[in-house]
Amino acid sequence: MDFSKLISSDIQNYINQNLNSDLTKLLLKKSPFDNVTMQEIVQQIKGRKTAEKKFPFLTKEGIIFPPNLNLEQASSQSTAECKAQNLKGKSFLDLTCGFGIDAYFLSKIFNEVTLIEQNPELISIVEHNWKTLNRKANFINENLEIFLESLTDNFNKFDIVYLDPARRDQQNKKKFLLEDLSPNLLEIEEKLQLISSKIIVKLSPLIDISYLISELLNITEIQIIAVRNEVKELVLIIENKEQRTKNKDVEIRCVNLESDELEFSFNFNEEKSATSEFSESLNYLYIPNNSILKAGAFNIISEKFGLKKLHPNSHFYTSENKIENFPGRVLEIEKIDAKDLKKGEKYNIVSKNYPLKPDEIKKKYKLKDGGNNYLIFTQSITGKEILRSR
Repeated sequence: MDFSKLISSDIQNYINQNLNSDLTKLLLKKSPFDNVTMQEIVQQIKGRKTAEKKFPFLTKEGIIFPPNLNLEQASSQSTAECKAQNLKGKSFLDLTCGFGIDAYFLSKIFNEVTLIEQNPELISIVEHNWKTLNRKANFINENLEIFLESLTDNFNKFDIVYLDPARRDQQNKKKFLLEDLSPNLLEIEEKLQLISSKIIVKLSPLIDISYLISELLNITEIQIIAVRNEVKELVLIIENKEQRTKNKDVEIRCVNLESDELEFSFNFNEEKSATSEFSESLNYLYIPNNSILKAGAFNIISEKFGLKKLHPNSHFYTSENKIENFPGRVLEIEKIDAKDLKKGEKYNIVSKNYPLKPDEIKKKYKLKDGGNNYLIFTQSITGKEILRSR
């Protein structure tokens, strides 16, 4: 495809001048250019604004952006950089290139890069952008199943194979079972392991970890990637049977990007054998970040940091003395009675394993949102507790 019109200096200047314009009003205007529509211009403005927050490496002149859906489905720069850590090899294959954000970072150290994308417009945009960024690759507009069928007798052709299966059906409904994804991982797993000894798969953060481990036998690692405590991705590392035999357990890595928290790792079977001691609230309260909660590391986190758990269903932890480097929020607390609360006081209210929701608590005690202190309504083994941060 020819993008020369969109990257001309006149149109690029117009885009830069309208980055903060009302796009709804802009769409109603006639394009000042004969050869480019206002819809095309607005699409580029939306892309540039998305890139500023989500993939800032693409905010340079000459980059072309696809429709909104492709931007939404693309990984962020921070999660792509996280997945790219510690990769080695010469040849890299991305079977579901999309807008190419993951491929750009995951393939940086590889000499031979092959990108497969069935959408012809999208792969053309990626090819243009990579050339603009001085990156080389083999860009192939093809259905991945057809591409895989063409790789007969090519054992271990690629050092790394990456894919991000589509997780919505034709009615745009979300799908979570492996057999419902496109491609169906269960159908192509054997073929993938013939062409590479290491496969990386990005999945929805909502998919169940135990289910994955039971269905895909050669998983060696699962990464749970959160950004500012919002879980964004679940990433599988699938290796050959020899490697799986060496590492009989699956390593779970919990990462909370754009925070000061350290990564927390454990083996899947460790959680099954770990136990928690229980206690009423002490001087410090620990709230694990959401990547750890997604991992189900409810007992191993208690065991590894020497913490006591408040209640089997609360997933809050406590200690007499402050424990450093905990991957989550740490609050110095005091236990209070409801009568200690004063009308109009401001708190950040948290309710877990407690009958009332935060809005109901605010209404009942006439409290307001905000302020610097936390107010936590929960249960310990001794019963209901109201905890206030100091």
